[in-house]
Amino acid sequence: MDGAGVTKKYLSFKEILIYSVGLFGLQMVIFYLNSYQLEFYSTAGRLTAAELVAAPFLILAAKVVSAVFDPVVGNLIDRKRDKGFGKLKPFVLYASAPLVLFTVLLFIDVPISGGALLAYIFVITTLWSMAMTMADVPSQAMSAVLTPNPDERTNLIGFSGTFRSIGQAAPYVVVPVICLIVPGGAGIEGTLSVSEYLWNAVAIGVIGTAMLALICFFNKERVPYKSEKMSFRQMFSAIKSNKYLLLVMISYFLGFARQGAMAIQVQAANAILGGQNLIIILGLSTAAGTMISMALTPLLIKKLDERKVFVGMSVYGFLSSLLAFFVGTATNFHLGALIPTLFLMGLQFGAVNIMPMVMVADCVDYYEYKTGKRTEGVAYAVLSFSVKVTLALGSAVCLAVVFSDAVGYTATTEEFTFETSRGVYFAYTVIPGITSLLAAVPILFYDLTGKKKADIAEALRVRRAAAALPDIGNDAAASGADVKEISDSGAQGSAPADAAESVPSDEDTK
Repeated sequence: MDGAGVTKKYLSFKEILIYSVGLFGLQMVIFYLNSYQLEFYSTAGRLTAAELVAAPFLILAAKVVSAVFDPVVGNLIDRKRDKGFGKLKPFVLYASAPLVLFTVLLFIDVPISGGALLAYIFVITTLWSMAMTMADVPSQAMSAVLTPNPDERTNLIGFSGTFRSIGQAAPYVVVPVICLIVPGGAGIEGTLSVSEYLWNAVAIGVIGTAMLALICFFNKERVPYKSEKMSFRQMFSAIKSNKYLLLVMISYFLGFARQGAMAIQVQAANAILGGQNLIIILGLSTAAGTMISMALTPLLIKKLDERKVFVGMSVYGFLSSLLAFFVGTATNFHLGALIPTLFLMGLQFGAVNIMPMVMVADCVDYYEYKTGKRTEGVAYAVLSFSVKVTLALGSAVCLAVVFSDAVGYTATTEEFTFETSRGVYFAYTVIPGITSLLAAVPILFYDLTGKKKADIAEALRVRRAAAALPDIGNDAAASGADVKEISDSGAQGSAPADAAESVPSDEDTK
């Protein structure tokens, strides 16, 4: 059987770069909010100490409530008819203005306090999260439709994933720069004023969403699809029947605090190094390791497979996090010890950021092979839901530890005790490390790799080619004519006992 359709290259470097820049912009907006929102409330001084401890869980609740919107967006995407612009790109444009608006509103020092302020935070955070979902789900899903070539898709996700990680760290560089530009700003070592948080929200919100919008005009959706009108019951049934997607989702929830460190880097820099904008030292140390890991991950996948890389890097993440904590505290947070150990800790994040994107794209192919339906919208809504809730949960747990009486952190403290610094650093390293190890457990059962993955990609290529022929039409596509049977015996690694359940034969897809 000719596999030329699977190996053909579709993407130009310009298209890959613009897609990557778009993801960079969105992540810059998301992580400005995740990293600075609570620090802004602490600086503004309108919440009591008890309310500051409660605020992370209020933000978590807002994001959980808004997460109900994720499957709605996914369903709307899969139901949309392509009128020549694509099914994903319109949603990115719809989200742009609301995302800027609600980002700015969250950093306005409204003249209220207590319960009224908490209610304001809850409502605006919920609306911001809904706008973010409208941008995040389709932009992530585009990686599955820009090319039908699985290897090219993996390389795209790896390259764009590097930009995503740089975007996550970008606020730690952008914020000090803006503080240097603003008259009377905090500069590198000072404490941000309330107005500086707002200036940064405006700048990052506008620039980030403008970068994201570029993908709507320079990227092409190539993988063919049919509008899938699914009820919510059918949608949840589709999620339930895609066992590989469920494994990825469970892994995300078990690893909920892996990116909690990103959410408390401002507090860690303040408590350990003595200034909020010295976050650039922590951010660049881990980001350097992350970028190297991003570049190496596609190569590791080809050499090994998705399961082995994910599990290996999760175990490594646990060990490197413990190393960073014990070396950092033993040296009283000397920069000569912090920078190399944080670099080593950062090496884990490239793989765990890229791998779910690769796996979900493969899950979309698996479900299309199994049912004949292609549901990027639903699959990436599940991913967005998992990322949103677990990031909020990890942030809530780590921030609650930091602002607890046991640690005693406040944004306006001028000199921190060693015990406070150690408590903040524990939340920054050890808690994420423990959950990194837990995240590996479900992926031990993920065998959509190697030959099985390649055979499914080839089977789909044949079906699409058959569907495109006028003499064969949709009947051949639906029946999977001339498509060889794929069983678990063709998969690398150990296979489930029930091969027919894992990847159905062609008879099952009729």
